[in-house]
Amino acid sequence: MATSAPAPIAVGSRLEGFAYAIRSVVAEAKKVEESGRPVTYLNIGDPVAFGFRTPPHLVEAVERAMREGANGYTPAAGVWQVREAVAASYAVSGLPIGPDRVILTSGTSEGIELVLSVLVNTGDEVLVPVPTYPFYTATVTKLGARGIYYRTDPSNAWMPDLDHIESLIGPATRALVVIDPNNPTGAVYSEASRRELLELADTHGIVVLADEVYADLAYDAPVPPIGSLNPDAPVISFSSISKTYQAPGWRAGWLGVSGGERLDAVLGAIKELADGRLCSTGPMQFAIMAALTSSDDHKASFLDALRERAEVTTRRLNGIEGISCVPPKAAFYAMPKVELPPGRTDEDYVFGLLRETGLLCVHGSGFGTAPGDGYLRIVFLAPPQDLEAIYDKMATFTAQFRAAA
Repeated sequence: MATSAPAPIAVGSRLEGFAYAIRSVVAEAKKVEESGRPVTYLNIGDPVAFGFRTPPHLVEAVERAMREGANGYTPAAGVWQVREAVAASYAVSGLPIGPDRVILTSGTSEGIELVLSVLVNTGDEVLVPVPTYPFYTATVTKLGARGIYYRTDPSNAWMPDLDHIESLIGPATRALVVIDPNNPTGAVYSEASRRELLELADTHGIVVLADEVYADLAYDAPVPPIGSLNPDAPVISFSSISKTYQAPGWRAGWLGVSGGERLDAVLGAIKELADGRLCSTGPMQFAIMAALTSSDDHKASFLDALRERAEVTTRRLNGIEGISCVPPKAAFYAMPKVELPPGRTDEDYVFGLLRETGLLCVHGSGFGTAPGDGYLRIVFLAPPQDLEAIYDKMATFTAQFRAAA
């Protein structure tokens, strides 16, 4: 007797509209690899994948913690001595935050999700820059809120459009995301822009979510926490050892809540929600303390390497007919713009580049730009000689792509 197959199990509606382009492009790359073409992954900012190594004293700190028995649950907010080290690092940078206002997290991403989860209700709005880091819009969507894009200006070194931000603030606005130094553009905001962003948030009573992961990777000088410009402003700062200390897989991050009494209820709610996930990774918390209290000699050579790669990237991309690129000032990302033929999109270019050359970048519309604008993000962590070869391939493909139309 014939029997019907069981009905598939439905998924929740929370994933409707959820997208994370940095990872989703990998599926297409795997198809290209299956066809026999090797792929160069320029989509994820992982220094370890390009030969950079976690500083040995951080590895030793984790090994020591494991050997000495720090393998159980920690307090939900993190080991107190580590929270003290984070607080002290903020104080040195001009932002006095007590260790009781620091929470250790499983990377910056968990901190962002914890904070958004206690800040927003269904239908609320969060202002995010465009181009943006897509984790923000994905998380806001998952929570039933709305990400509202505010413009940044490529003709002005990707500075935020402050008039546009103010025009978007309304009764439903709960937070303003500031990514500085910026992923995906490599921009570093001017002090004037940073002060005006704080003033907008302060005046309108919204929280600044300050993504400061790349603060020590600005080429000219470290970028102080935005909250240091006004410690009374409602700011929640996020950072980690993933990038500067080249340990992304350890998922060791933190958040710091400034802004005084008006954020006390938010801080309490974050701690309550953090209780439910028990704790972040215990041994890796001791790597945070080692990073913030011991030698940081590796930073100088890392910055030298990034400056050289940024120079190669800027020079070569701006030398390709049909491509322009704002010079990055920090981190290891560039956001070039391709002059697309009529009717073509950034995905047409990016996936065409992948199939023809094996170079995997991320289309700009994955970061919120319009598909027809022709933006894409490149991770330039590869050695300079490899970058030269990469941009040779891009130049050849770009000429063919534009000529074919």
